[in-house]
Amino acid sequence: MLKALLVGLIFGVVLTLGGIWWYFSSGHAPVAVTDPSLPFERKLAHASLDAHLDRQPKSEPAVPADEKNFLAGAEVYKEHCAVCHGLPNVAQTAISQGMFPKPPALLEGTGVTDDPAWETYWKAANGIRLTGMPGFKGRLTDFQLWQVAQLLANADKVSPAVKAALAAPLAAPSAAQPASTPVVPTK
Repeated sequence: MLKALLVGLIFGVVLTLGGIWWYFSSGHAPVAVTDPSLPFERKLAHASLDAHLDRQPKSEPAVPADEKNFLAGAEVYKEHCAVCHGLPNVAQTAISQGMFPKPPALLEGTGVTDDPAWETYWKAANGIRLTGMPGFKGRLTDFQLWQVAQLLANADKVSPAVKAALAAPLAAPSAAQPASTPVVPTK
C-alpha cells in the first residue's frame, strides 16, 4: 500500500513537471507584452524580489539627501531613467507603453518614496530580471546611483527648483563627455 502511494506520488510529480515543461517549450506560454499574465505571475515575481532584498545589507546612502544631490540626481534620472519611468506631467513614451510589466511612474503618486534609498539604489545598480529594468552598475558611478536613489526616496518632498529641473530639457553634453552620436567626416 505504501509502495503504491509512493509510486503514485512520484508519477504525479513527474507528470506535473513534464506538463509544465511541455507548456513552456511548445510555445503555449504567453511571451508577448500584450499577452495576459500567467496566474500568480506578478505575485511570484514580487515575492522573489522581496525575499532577495530582505537578505541584502541595508547600507546608508553615500550622499546626503540635499538640494545639490537632488538636482544632480534629476539630470541623471532624465538621461537614463525617464524614458521608461517618466517625468511629472509628461505622457508615457512609446518605449514605456510597450513594456511588460509596465514600469512604475517613479515621480508620480507614491512612486518609490515609500522605499528606503538603499533599496532603490540596489534596484538601479543591479536591475531586475525579466522586467526590462537594466542594471546600471558599471555604467553609472556609485555616486550617481545614490543621487538618483536619494531623489526618488524623497521625490514627494523636493523643492520647486528640483521639480523645475525635472521639467527642463536635458543639459547638453559637456566637452569632457562625448556626444552619443558619432560625427561622420564628410568628403
